[in-house]
Amino acid sequence: MPRRLIEPSLVIASHNVGKVREIADLMAPFGIEIVSAATLCLEEPEETGATFIDNAVLKAHAAATASGTPALADDSGLVVPALDGRPGIHSARWGGPTKDFRLAMEKVEDALAGKADRRAHFVCVLAIAWPDGHREVFEGRVDGRLVWPPRGERGFGYDPIFIADGHDITFGEMEPDAKHAISHRADAFRQLVAACVATTDR
Repeated sequence: MPRRLIEPSLVIASHNVGKVREIADLMAPFGIEIVSAATLCLEEPEETGATFIDNAVLKAHAAATASGTPALADDSGLVVPALDGRPGIHSARWGGPTKDFRLAMEKVEDALAGKADRRAHFVCVLAIAWPDGHREVFEGRVDGRLVWPPRGERGFGYDPIFIADGHDITFGEMEPDAKHAISHRADAFRQLVAACVATTDR
């Protein structure tokens, strides 16, 4: 049985402001205090894993151990079948040392030149780790297609070039509440809540 999250606070093991804000918005209804790794001056561990799960668990354990508090880590990325699954776990690295996602989006578009298949999906793995080493892992996914040029200023990362199946605007154009209803992160988060949060005695 999954462990219940009964602690009053949760560290978000990320220095990505957009990602922390999105997770904090999702956690808001549950009365759990959210603290970012950046606020606690926690170092970001090197992401040496071969999969999204490996990297999410690595980051969650590092933050939980350093803070002495349960920590939630997200490892997510864009998977493009026509590019053999790239950028995948290296999605942020395609933006270079400064994680410039405009550059990353341009690299994806350049790599797709001449290819008719523009299918893509986002994957999100959420891992909660406790200081004693226990962990829970949840994986979400949303399918769609890529467009060019980028559209919209909302969201972050590759959102301005991704349109989810059944929609005609990019994640970058969507209102946050609309994106939260369908995104890969929201999918993983719903699983997390059902397993670890919704059954807690608050």
